[in-house]
Amino acid sequence: MSLDLPIKSGQLEAAVLPGHAKGRSHMFTIIGIVIVFGAVLTGFLMEKGPVAVLIQPSEFVIIAGAAFGTLLAANPVHVLKKIASGLAGLLGGSKFSKNQYIDSLKMMFNLFNKARKDGLVGIESDVEEPEKSPVFSKYPSFLKDSHSRSFVCDTMRTAITGGVSSHDVDQMMELDMEVHHAGARTPTAALSTMADALPGLGIVAAVLGVVLTMSSLGGPPEEIGHKVAAALVGTFLGILLCYGMVGPLAAKMSKQVEEEHAYYHVLRVVMLSYIKGMSPLLSIEMGRRAIPDHVRPSFQEVEKACRKKDETATPVAA
Repeated sequence: MSLDLPIKSGQLEAAVLPGHAKGRSHMFTIIGIVIVFGAVLTGFLMEKGPVAVLIQPSEFVIIAGAAFGTLLAANPVHVLKKIASGLAGLLGGSKFSKNQYIDSLKMMFNLFNKARKDGLVGIESDVEEPEKSPVFSKYPSFLKDSHSRSFVCDTMRTAITGGVSSHDVDQMMELDMEVHHAGARTPTAALSTMADALPGLGIVAAVLGVVLTMSSLGGPPEEIGHKVAAALVGTFLGILLCYGMVGPLAAKMSKQVEEEHAYYHVLRVVMLSYIKGMSPLLSIEMGRRAIPDHVRPSFQEVEKACRKKDETATPVAA
């Protein structure tokens, strides 16, 4: 079986539809948080607890305001922007679906076939101006992702210049991935730090409530009881927000960072295989084997995509 002929890109058929997969991930995130709060509230109601006692706006202002303040104090602006975009990305789900991987493998296959036919110099215009490239222009999601675009184009540009061994090119790609991965993990670490601070801030709110209680010891028992309850709600909110909301969101962001890193690793394997002298087909197969199991397409799916007639590739929203 030979796939050495130049084949143009096409609209892909994949087992997992990006929109549906992203929708499921979006729903699981929301459903999970709703279940956490719903289970806690339901258990409280089963014990005949009055819900009104849990509504303490002042405690929430102390905890949430102090947490937000620590986040601002501990992180520069670019990290805060990444945190905001990362949280927004959680609602959109992962963009690294099976479709995205098949599109990327097909794109690299077409690029390598063009290089095999015209030589590496033949793809110089593609990597210099990817927006005008007949190969890359069929993949708007790739062009929209500035880091993926730069990662591929800069690597292939280095290979085109010649005089650089495959080992040196691999080291360049590894360094690029390490720097990007470290930067992508920064907002996750910042959010995790804020989550870890929430129980302590809940204690701060509780201590302030105890101070108010102590100042009212001469008052009626009902008033003292209300103030003690309000103080304990502060501790409750801090722990709940830490382990039931902010902590899980930080963990979900971390998993998305790892998914992105895995995607760049596949691109690295594909490009390195071709630079070492492997055929386009074998280079793509090496990349396919590097794809995580849960989104790895079969050999037949990749082959079918590479044989498909040229159309615009399946769009993948950010």
